[in-house]
Amino acid sequence: MAEAEQQPGSSPEDDVPHIPANLSFMVPKKEIHMVPDMGKWKRSQAYVDYIGFILSLNEGVKGKKLRCEYKVSESIENLLALLNTLDRWIDETPPIDQPSRFGNKAFRLWYTKLHQEAENLLCSVIPPALGAAVPEVALYLKEAVGNSTRIDYGTGHEAAFAAFLCCLCKIGVLRVDDQLAIVFRVFDRYLKLMRKLQKTYRMEPAGSQGVWGLDDFQFLPFIWGSSQLVDHPTLEPRHFVDEKIVNEHHKDYMFMECIKFINEMKTGPFAEHSNQLWNISAVTTWSKVNQGLIRMYKAECLEKFPVIQHFKFGSLLPILSVKP
Repeated sequence: MAEAEQQPGSSPEDDVPHIPANLSFMVPKKEIHMVPDMGKWKRSQAYVDYIGFILSLNEGVKGKKLRCEYKVSESIENLLALLNTLDRWIDETPPIDQPSRFGNKAFRLWYTKLHQEAENLLCSVIPPALGAAVPEVALYLKEAVGNSTRIDYGTGHEAAFAAFLCCLCKIGVLRVDDQLAIVFRVFDRYLKLMRKLQKTYRMEPAGSQGVWGLDDFQFLPFIWGSSQLVDHPTLEPRHFVDEKIVNEHHKDYMFMECIKFINEMKTGPFAEHSNQLWNISAVTTWSKVNQGLIRMYKAECLEKFPVIQHFKFGSLLPILSVKP
């Protein structure tokens, strides 16, 4: 497996966990209370580590198919088993009959079970020697599946799952040779779980910008998915608005998988229901798409108070400013 370029911050390349001897794990808490607090976030170690993690994985999956060969470690298998358990709980918690079409209240029952069992589930992923980290890491898992009050889901919840994976890298549960499996197996499985939640409980998009947003629910799979397609010999950005081509390639490319889900969930002309994506299809190369999506992710997600106000900070992703 090709090594990815070293990026700033925490990444799967950090084979030896960087855990200071004096580090005290803590349950992450909210630190961004008002718009002026956003400056603290952008200067924080958490921001540097989070974006470094995203960019490192972006580099690692470049030019590779979902079905390429890569190592699947025991930690990856344990994470997949955890996600499979959450999937099974959906089957065990069917939607209830209610007047409102959206936001089925059965989601709250499913979420309560996750909230109660998250630490126990993580004990099968995090070894006993690192047991003190479980409550801290578990918080990000609980935050990654949507809001139980509003019964909605959006890019802030997706970011919590990426933070969850980043923390597992930081404590050494996930390592250098897990890089492709993190995106192609674990994150892809998480996406399927989220889509099942969205469809089963008719979850609302959190903070959706409607047709002017990239997607109602996700952002990261478009970044990593466009990286997969960089320098592809035949597929160009203009092709993803062709449903036939999407259906032929969705099992190999995360970007196409996302477009397929949009095509299944929305009706009418693509240019009308997904205007931002339609505009992106006019970009000439996947490399430019990828670079543009990274800029857009920073601007529309990581630098937006309504998204980041919900992010939690602990010892692994601290609010402390980066040392100059």
